[in-house]
Amino acid sequence: MKTFRLVVLIEIAICAAFALVLDLLPSIKLSPAISISFAMVPIFVVAFRWGVKASFVSGLLWGILQIVTGDAAGSILTPVQGFIEYFIAFAFIGVAGFFRPFIQSNIHEGNRGKIVFWVVIATFFGSIGRYFWHFIAGFIFWGKYAPKGQSAILYSFIANGTTMIFTFILCAIILGIIISTSPKLIKKFA
Repeated sequence: MKTFRLVVLIEIAICAAFALVLDLLPSIKLSPAISISFAMVPIFVVAFRWGVKASFVSGLLWGILQIVTGDAAGSILTPVQGFIEYFIAFAFIGVAGFFRPFIQSNIHEGNRGKIVFWVVIATFFGSIGRYFWHFIAGFIFWGKYAPKGQSAILYSFIANGTTMIFTFILCAIILGIIISTSPKLIKKFA
């Protein structure tokens, strides 16, 4: 049992660090407020293998690593905004872990089509989980940067909604390719 917990903790740490490394790679910038990246992929892998708790911790750790390494520098306006966007938002990628039972049951059945279907659904909800909090912080803290005449809520919805949709699509495509070629990657170690 201790070995099992140790394996989960090691995977949480490695995937959070890998997400940080992927986040340091150049991303697709549609505007200063809209950046598309596939850095959430390792956190989704933790969600599919270990479920909600592990993926919440892995996402949280990734957010903390961004602050500690200085990657978040310039993106934190206030302590509350930083907490929302780097602790809560990144942890909420773990919502994808709620779909783990559906993914794992289809792995055991060997149904790759259903595995990819549930992975895409889980990726969508994990993306919404993260970007919902960015949206909240966006209109509360970043709304003053909205174009003249545009409400802070609409500005945050456009910026975070566009980022969420394109990031979800990119992550879903990458995860779909990886998992359809190697479903063992997300099979739970036991």
